[in-house]
Amino acid sequence: MPKGYVIAHATVTDPQKWSEYVAKSKIALDKYEGKPIIRGGRCAIVEGNGVERNVVLEFPSYEHAHGYATSPEYAAAKALRQGAGSIDIVVVEGV
Repeated sequence: MPKGYVIAHATVTDPQKWSEYVAKSKIALDKYEGKPIIRGGRCAIVEGNGVERNVVLEFPSYEHAHGYATSPEYAAAKALRQGAGSIDIVVVEGV
């Protein structure tokens, strides 16, 4: 069964509020057996319109990844993120 991934590209404008969101999102991450593969770190935009903050979370399946992104636990974390920046998130099935 292919793994599932949550891929996010973010611009953080309030690091304090953003860190509260990240801490709270761990509840959903643990529930859906997610594992951070990339979470911030050094970045070079070499083509197109990239952003400095990139995140890749790996899950046992697409269903786990989608469950994480649409869960009530993650919704509670998202509420803490309001006003702390902007983010684009996709759920993707691996090969």
